[in-house]
Amino acid sequence: MDWFNALFSIPSALQAVVVLSLVCAVGLGLGKIRIAGISLGIAFVFFFGIAAGSLGLHVDEQMLNYCETFGLVIFVYTLGLSVGPNFFGSFRHEGTSFNLWSLGVILLGTVMAVVLSYAMKVPMSDMVGILCGATTNTPALGAAQQALQHVGESGGHAALATAVTYPLGVVGVIFAMIFIRKFFVKPSDLVVDSNADDDHTYIGQFVVLNPAVNGKTIAEIAQGTHRKFIISRIWRGNDVIVPMSTTVLHKNDNLFVATKRDEVPAMEILFGQIVKRDLNKEQIDWNHLDSEVESRVIVLSKGMLNGKRLGQLHLRDVYSVNVSRILRSDIKLLATQDLVLRYGDRLTLVGRPEAIDQAEKFLGNSVKTLNEPNLAVIFLGMLLGLALGTIPFSIPGMDSPIRLGIAGGPIIMGILAGAFGPRLHLIAYTTRSASLMLRKLGLSLYLACLGLDAGKGFLATVVRPEGLLWIGMGFALTVIPVIIVGMLALRTKKFDFGTICGILCGSMANPMALGYANDTVKGETSNISYATVYPLGMFIRVIIAQVLVMFFV
Repeated sequence: MDWFNALFSIPSALQAVVVLSLVCAVGLGLGKIRIAGISLGIAFVFFFGIAAGSLGLHVDEQMLNYCETFGLVIFVYTLGLSVGPNFFGSFRHEGTSFNLWSLGVILLGTVMAVVLSYAMKVPMSDMVGILCGATTNTPALGAAQQALQHVGESGGHAALATAVTYPLGVVGVIFAMIFIRKFFVKPSDLVVDSNADDDHTYIGQFVVLNPAVNGKTIAEIAQGTHRKFIISRIWRGNDVIVPMSTTVLHKNDNLFVATKRDEVPAMEILFGQIVKRDLNKEQIDWNHLDSEVESRVIVLSKGMLNGKRLGQLHLRDVYSVNVSRILRSDIKLLATQDLVLRYGDRLTLVGRPEAIDQAEKFLGNSVKTLNEPNLAVIFLGMLLGLALGTIPFSIPGMDSPIRLGIAGGPIIMGILAGAFGPRLHLIAYTTRSASLMLRKLGLSLYLACLGLDAGKGFLATVVRPEGLLWIGMGFALTVIPVIIVGMLALRTKKFDFGTICGILCGSMANPMALGYANDTVKGETSNISYATVYPLGMFIRVIIAQVLVMFFV
């Protein structure tokens, strides 16, 4: 059995892989167990890591640091990559509100820290460490230690306080979300609320009865209104017409129109009459509506078309086909001429079968190509993200510069690559399954390393005279602001529960809690709101740590 013991006891690259694989496998397995209807999901990897570390299971420190960093970078970069395409659109609509709620969590926790410092007679040099651990913000700890050294104080107690409060800081957000969901969340709060203008496309059938459009071309009608619509088919008597911009509309023409849901009343006024017919079912067979015109979904897989505007392709003029809608991830987009196309978009083409065949060759439609993620872009993005994270940003009044760090740099680079990659003809596309696997792999590695590192000195630190007091205050600083702000956000009824979870996790810089939210809440709203508030929240916490030292130590 010596060979078996050597797998776990002799430090090596092999031993690190064995130990981390064991922690991840057992933690993920136990995370599926439900008690009173509640399971911790991927968070259990962290718990089992602490248990394993407390029992003496350890990994070489350099190997542990490498795996922890690599796992975190993979997670935050691919998360940024997945939310990037919708990030700035979300920020324009709800981003300011998201960040205001996040700042509410941060400011409430800061005020509580100052009050507890005076009420419990805990030195601010220690309280800053407690606050950094409670909010799982190691960059803030680094800034606080530098500020403490500048005023002639040792940063050792701050680091020790962070180590003690960090584990419950990690899981405290999860406990707070479980508490809110158990006692305050209604079924309606779990319904995904998406306010994106490009979502919720609507297919309607309209009859031309308005004399103002009778006898005019489609181009003339489009130029005379600011409304966005696409006419995909026209029935004129027994004839089916694939409309061009020069097609003239006549009275009693039946039109299939793709538009946005909130534009439907305007479309009825524009054309004259809406036909009471549900054409927005998920599994409607468009090709049974008529035999002459076909509707087919074509995947954009030609790299040279990545980043081009739909109007630049001239599909209507060259191939005599119309694009009615575009499916990007799980979002349906209206196929306007100024829409920037992305690699992997699914275009709904309407036209004669032979015309669609020609357009298909032009667009690619190679599903096999899409199933092979562009790993070169992923590694290049992580490299640039880490470089971005090391750039020092000097803020007036602060003695030491601020850096985005190994979490902030890659997530911002991922967002930028996802949002602007197509404009630079950079193919950052990954399938949904590949993105989820990379995120979960990275987060599992990060949590396993975090747990093993926290577990090796956890019991010894807890039994210190001030250990339990620090843990109690840290847990309060984690849970109370999250519960209060979460409940207030729910009462406004502006956000679904997934969005609120993302705001809370982002304000606490807590990727593990985000993993729990993704396991229990449907949709990507929690990821989008997390990525929206994370960068600003991290900056604010780093600044607050230094301000507390400067004014209260």
